[in-house]
Amino acid sequence: MPPPSPRAAATRLLDQILGEHRQMADLLATGALDRLEAPDRARAQRLATQTLRGMERADRVLGKHLRKPPPLPVMNILRLGTVELCLGGDAHGVVNDCVGLVAGDKRFVRLKGLVNAVLRKVAADGPAEWAILRVPHLPKWLRAPLSEAYGAKAVAGFEAAHFAAAPLDLTPKSDVTELADAVGGIVLPTGSVRVHNAGQVSALPGYDTGDWWVQDAAAAIPARALSATKGEAVLDMCAAPGGKTLQLAATGANVTALDISDARMARVRENLARTGLEASLVTGDALTHHGSYDAILLDAPCSATGTIRRHPDLPHARDGSEIGDLIALQAAMLDRALGLLKPGGRLVYCTCSLLPDEGECQVDDALLRHPGLTVDRDALNMPGIDPDWITEEGGLRLRPDYWGDIGGMDGFYIAVLRP
Repeated sequence: MPPPSPRAAATRLLDQILGEHRQMADLLATGALDRLEAPDRARAQRLATQTLRGMERADRVLGKHLRKPPPLPVMNILRLGTVELCLGGDAHGVVNDCVGLVAGDKRFVRLKGLVNAVLRKVAADGPAEWAILRVPHLPKWLRAPLSEAYGAKAVAGFEAAHFAAAPLDLTPKSDVTELADAVGGIVLPTGSVRVHNAGQVSALPGYDTGDWWVQDAAAAIPARALSATKGEAVLDMCAAPGGKTLQLAATGANVTALDISDARMARVRENLARTGLEASLVTGDALTHHGSYDAILLDAPCSATGTIRRHPDLPHARDGSEIGDLIALQAAMLDRALGLLKPGGRLVYCTCSLLPDEGECQVDDALLRHPGLTVDRDALNMPGIDPDWITEEGGLRLRPDYWGDIGGMDGFYIAVLRP
């Protein structure tokens, strides 16, 4: 069979995310777009993420034209078509292709007339309606705790950052200015390079030669805070997909990269090979790992609620029910990591979560469990870090609305701990 069109592949992703509550990263890792050529893979993923970001607006635009929602696969085709049309897509091509997608499915061929009629109306009136609709809100399961923690105004800023999407951030292996000049990007205050409208990542200068790797600017800060040095024994405790491992290896430290998933560890291995950096890779459970290290970076499993600007599927694929188990796992991993440190060692605990229970509260609780444990505030005195981002207990709280004028950043919590 020929490969599907990018629109067909995108609607299939939407069906699995919204109907089966699968995460896009898992779908891509298991080959959901592998039959497509690289440019079509990128387009399919872009169409799906644009639709997820704008789904609330799309549903409002469509609502006036539908007496009741059609079956989910048809609704997703309508959503995708509506988002494309409202963002300036060619009406003839979008409508015809979406009608063709419905006509090609025996289950829903009877609804091709509906899709044709609705999308023609959307093509005429949708863009004007779209422009005056509110920024899409987070689901209640997430919006409520974030509003309690940060206030309604801050959460509105988060949502604006999520809707605007994220530019491409790169971490250089060596000279940051040379990289920015090569890829047409800007140097961010913390030392990452940001590229707007980057296009296909693998086509950028320096990809094949391993001069850089993709890593949100916020995600690059934990390894900088650890401040590894040449010859130190350093553990990256939850290493995949490997951005922090690469940062640590670039310092000349003796890095052990640990992750429980062999499939995810393959990404780390590939990135090390591309960049020519070295680390020892161990597939195993962090809770049973043995060793002795000068420094440990624990990027603990979490709700990933800080990454929604890059992963708009998360609010739809999850409902918050897993967070209690994640909090318990984070505490256990933190305790285990502290036990692996050499005397005088240091630990960076971080999560890509906006929920204080996975960040500030975890450190507060760890301080109670471990007499003598301290938070090293001075380690956060780094270029680009606003002192107002330092929290009461001495950690660093990063938010999507920070740097809003240049594209924002992922939400992260970072603390440097010393036993």
